[in-house]
Amino acid sequence: MTENKVKIILVEPAGPLNIGSVARIMKNMCLEELILVKPHCDHLGDEARQMAVHAQEVLDNAQVVTSLPEALRGIQRAIATTSRNCSVPINSETPENALPWLLEKNVTSALIFGPEDRGLNNIELNYANRFVGIPSNPEYSSLNLAQAVAICAYELYSRGQLSQLEKKSDQNTLASLDNLERYYQHLENLLLKIGYLYPHTRNARMEKFRRLFNRANLTQEEVRMLRGIISQVEWSLKQK
Repeated sequence: MTENKVKIILVEPAGPLNIGSVARIMKNMCLEELILVKPHCDHLGDEARQMAVHAQEVLDNAQVVTSLPEALRGIQRAIATTSRNCSVPINSETPENALPWLLEKNVTSALIFGPEDRGLNNIELNYANRFVGIPSNPEYSSLNLAQAVAICAYELYSRGQLSQLEKKSDQNTLASLDNLERYYQHLENLLLKIGYLYPHTRNARMEKFRRLFNRANLTQEEVRMLRGIISQVEWSLKQK
């Protein structure tokens, strides 16, 4: 997904089926590191493995710790998920607004989820830098643990994919107009040399070439390739 793999922390998870489902979701969304804080069930048991399906290695490699501070050792950025009305006011953000903050390169980050029955309490929330709330029906806003992980994991995955596409786009930057102009001049000089263009018709002919190449939305790399062909043809003409 990205160069930064976010850790998923489950605080006191109670159900092996939920843990197995979370492992499967993590595998789906290219997340690898699962940390369990005082789990109340066997995360390596048959029920968890049944739900994990092909994500057995996520369960096998899961780290089990005794406290949230222990789970957060080495973590530089942490976001906690919550749907609770806390006694201490917090700024709850949507997943799409907050989660990209975890994806910065060379930053170790984590996403924290609370127990199924109560969510994260105020003390546990104090360990996070930011907070995420998943918008839902106010008359029934409680999400299953695995569902909440799925929503957030998808957001992380999609943002990571977008980042990769942007990098590829950077590598294929459209050619600048001045670079294209140098290519057109280079092409025109060659075509005059080989007799394809004549001085009195070259402007009309070159206009057609310009329209053709302008429609192609050439990248910088493609222009370098085309100019390389022209240079090779010029070299071959000199040899003859």
